Amino acid sequence: MVLPVVEGIPVAVGAKLSDNLMNMRSAQVPAAARPLVAERLSDRLASRLNEQIDLGALQPGDRLPTEAQLSATHGVSRSVVREAVHQLKSRGLLRSRQGSGVFVVVPSRHQPLAFDPTVLTSIDAVAQVIELRRVLEGEIAALAAERITRIQAAGLRRAMLAIEAAQAAGGDGVAEDLAFHRAIGQATGNPQFTRLLSFLEQYLREAVRFIKAYEAQRADFMAQVHAEHRAIVDAIAARDAGAARAAALEHLRRGESRLRESTGATNKRSANPAQATRRPTPSRKRVL
Repeated sequence: MVLPVVEGIPVAVGAKLSDNLMNMRSAQVPAAARPLVAERLSDRLASRLNEQIDLGALQPGDRLPTEAQLSATHGVSRSVVREAVHQLKSRGLLRSRQGSGVFVVVPSRHQPLAFDPTVLTSIDAVAQVIELRRVLEGEIAALAAERITRIQAAGLRRAMLAIEAAQAAGGDGVAEDLAFHRAIGQATGNPQFTRLLSFLEQYLREAVRFIKAYEAQRADFMAQVHAEHRAIVDAIAARDAGAARAAALEHLRRGESRLRESTGATNKRSANPAQATRRPTPSRKRVL
């Protein structure tokens, strides 16, 4: 039997996503040699070229191979190459010189924070962002407990209740859930935390919807999530930094567990949370 190939590695149909990803990682095929055979080829080629720049295979001042050469090397059309190069130009990594070609730019000392655009293409990748969020939000909750005002504490409790109210009204509670976590960041008094959490939201919004679609089918999960939120709010309002940190870490740890369990329960209909959430969901909804 011939197995389908992803990233140049044979994968088993029906096997666990994590198993196939592990096989792909263990093969350790050099980035420049892997054929591109997945969706959004321009994003993937841009990521590959970005990787070569980061690793030093392409140095500042180096001339990028021609469009035809990149097309032949990576097995993609020239239009894909043009789009990938355009992406890297927009990030300030490449620059065109009229009559000379495209060159790698000397990196700026001040670069905007950005994640690889393929970060949402697998459950494992989304789980990595959740792990990053867990590290941040544990300390954010602890600082909030030390600095929160009475007005902010009341607002945080209202934000928590807004999630439950949205779900009781048949909504998904996603916007309210994200607003709840932002409110914790605001309670630290440090606006950089709020900005960072808002940045991470774009990589987590669809994953949150996916988790909540699953939670809607599990009354025990719904009760568990509400209890986790209450534990965070109570600890912060009590100005107990240690308890707030522990409650926030436990909430996000369980959120990651629910993400992985939900993908298994749906027989991994899609490795992409954004695609999975387009499927019909029950009318009663959810919470991370």
